[in-house]
Amino acid sequence: MVVALSIGAIFHIYGKDLPSHESLANYTPPTISRIYSGEGKIIDEFAQERRLFTPAEDIPDMVKQAFISAEDKNFYRHSGYDARGIAAAIVEAAKSRGKDVRGASTITQQVMKNFLLSGDRRIERKIKEIILATRIEETLNKEDILELYMNEIFLGQNSYGVTAAAQTYFNKTLTELAPHEAAFLASMPKAPSNYHPVREKERLLDRRNFVLREMKENGYITADEYETEVALPLRSVQNGDFIAYRATLPPRDYFTDEIRRQLSEDFGEGEFFSGGLNVRATIDPQMQVIGSAALRRQLEKYDRGRGGWRGTGKTLPAEVLADESSWREALANVEVARDVDLDGKWYPAVVLEIQDQQMKLGIEDVESTEAEPSVIPRDDIGWLPKDFQNTFKVGDVVHVRRMTSDEDGSFVRWTLRQVPQVQGGFVAMDVNSGRVITMQGGFSYQNSVFNRATQAKRQPGSSFKPFVYASALDSGYSPATIVVDAPIEINTPQGLWRPKNSSNKFYGPTPLRTGIERSRNLMTIRLAQEVGMDVVAGYAERFGVYDHMGSYLANSLGSEETTLYKMVAAYAMFANGGERVEPTLVDRVQDRYGKTVYAHDPRECVDCSDPNIPSHRSPKIVSDRERVMDAITAYQLTSMMKGVVDRGTASRAIDLPVPVAGKTGTTNEARDVWFIGFTSNIVAGCYIGYDQPRPMGRSAYGSSMCGPVFQEFMTEAVAKFGGTDFAIPPGGHFINIDRFSGARLPDDATGDYVVAEYFRDGEDTIFGYIFDGGFAMGDDLDLYQAGETVQEVTTSTGQKAKVGRKATFGSISSGGLY
Repeated sequence: MVVALSIGAIFHIYGKDLPSHESLANYTPPTISRIYSGEGKIIDEFAQERRLFTPAEDIPDMVKQAFISAEDKNFYRHSGYDARGIAAAIVEAAKSRGKDVRGASTITQQVMKNFLLSGDRRIERKIKEIILATRIEETLNKEDILELYMNEIFLGQNSYGVTAAAQTYFNKTLTELAPHEAAFLASMPKAPSNYHPVREKERLLDRRNFVLREMKENGYITADEYETEVALPLRSVQNGDFIAYRATLPPRDYFTDEIRRQLSEDFGEGEFFSGGLNVRATIDPQMQVIGSAALRRQLEKYDRGRGGWRGTGKTLPAEVLADESSWREALANVEVARDVDLDGKWYPAVVLEIQDQQMKLGIEDVESTEAEPSVIPRDDIGWLPKDFQNTFKVGDVVHVRRMTSDEDGSFVRWTLRQVPQVQGGFVAMDVNSGRVITMQGGFSYQNSVFNRATQAKRQPGSSFKPFVYASALDSGYSPATIVVDAPIEINTPQGLWRPKNSSNKFYGPTPLRTGIERSRNLMTIRLAQEVGMDVVAGYAERFGVYDHMGSYLANSLGSEETTLYKMVAAYAMFANGGERVEPTLVDRVQDRYGKTVYAHDPRECVDCSDPNIPSHRSPKIVSDRERVMDAITAYQLTSMMKGVVDRGTASRAIDLPVPVAGKTGTTNEARDVWFIGFTSNIVAGCYIGYDQPRPMGRSAYGSSMCGPVFQEFMTEAVAKFGGTDFAIPPGGHFINIDRFSGARLPDDATGDYVVAEYFRDGEDTIFGYIFDGGFAMGDDLDLYQAGETVQEVTTSTGQKAKVGRKATFGSISSGGLY
């Protein structure tokens, strides 16, 4: 009686102030958030605890039986705790004088420990565990308790719950598991770190066989099944027996990581990594591959043109190079980019031997054969200034790819590659919805996770000029308005500022159209002064290019920094007729219960549920999208930027079968080069530059470097999405204009100099009036004349160069290129 009263008192004392067990009835564990493509395929997942919640009724009985046999064979018979097991544990601990202490916890007790108590080994915790276990047995049935246990339990390799563990160790679903695989998983709860499938393979095998024996003794498998299963080898993903689940997904890239970054801000990092969100991304997987390859190709082309070798900067120690298994293991542990696929997959490799005419390599995941020997011939490094001996060292880790024949695709040789030092970004989106279909934030995500499409703030240069022209067109100017193209001198706190055109020439009075087609800096500055930089800044902020733009004249030439993502979204508003676009990488987000918690498209479908809609008519969609600029202004600007592609600064780089408009941009000393362009339905933009801005050379221009990226991508985009003429808004009429002088021409005029400009109905257009922005034009200014003669001279270095006539003060008193 005294013992009973004592035990009762102990349980009464410890039963006070215990955490509530009733909350377990509404268990919502941390689960994986997954990102799906538009086709519904998983393309990435994020989690702090990798868990896939599975209801008890969906867990196969065989999997339940394996865990019950391993952890609590009396689970269905006890009331929360196993008195016999506790007594046996006490006796065993007494015999070993405390050296051998086992838990003797039931599955119910483990649930209480994992959810409501700490994991320390103290008698106090054990008592609380038993009290809570008896209480929860009165609240939940056995299947509910087993559901909690099998979804919460940690099973190693950042896998929580049996479903995630089956995927991690076998890349299988629960229904695909064999008894020996279920026993494998049931071996893990005791101590996952002590049963690693590679490092502790024999120990895990013994534990697995023990669980199989318990399953046989408990009647869950027959003796024949036991003999069959126990004879099977221990197989796992970690041992190389199965393909890893992660390997079945595309490599993580800038697109999905940017979704992670944006949704972590919107929903909170905790909710994103543990809320079990289902995210439907806007990505077009086919176009993502094309966009990535286009940018990578141009970055590599520029890098190889520089003729320098940097490699990966990684080296393997000499002692591992003699044995193939040693260097393969060491190479597998080197952190280098493995996500590059440009004209073939790039493989990490190690230099094993250097000869005069070739280098012998060890290539990751590739065996050297007679048909494909792992050597690099001397011919492959013709683009480098030095030979093998002076450029490479044994043990250097490099990248290589297969070079194949253009005719039949047969193997030619292995060729050396390196991740370029110059970087860039590329973005493409739908002009009407803002859905981003492609985003590449650099050459390789695994080499650098910094997203240059959304995070890098760079000077847009001349690609900003359309916003100056838009503000002017909305202020009463027209494409035929004449602005003086002549030198300007402005006093600034930093000294006298003398901007110039990139051609170092001045062209006098010129129509706006020609000014944007030829990217005339001086015209842009005078126009910005006429309109007012406060108006220009307001337009840039309205389009989302800047949050707060400085009202400095230099900013009219794109000297203030912004991101490619913002610029491409702003150009989409030109393309769609002037309506606001909210760029997005996500169409919809659903919570763990399937409820939509975010949808990008807020438009209302008025009669989608009406069964009487005629088959030839689409449902009526009501849009309340804000208008950011007049539709006629948007068309005028689009027409002018189409001239940039047809005959202006981008004419040599862009050639597509549908109408295209766009604008190049090259900043001071070509530290950043840009091109952003659009068709009737797709807008895409590119920028290229060093992460630490520095000059890229005289041949670097937006047209020559970003133009080919746009051309390669849009060739495929047009083939897939098509394109039409840009829509002409109502309320205007066309007038023929001389694009060189701005003079009005007869309606039947023809020729290269004739362009049809769109004017607003009722607008009293004045032709021939010249604007100078308040800056006078010098009397001795030597204006450029078409057909200007040049002469060839020999420089001090012996090279030939072409120069014009002797300059005047007006032609040399300018400087600074944007």
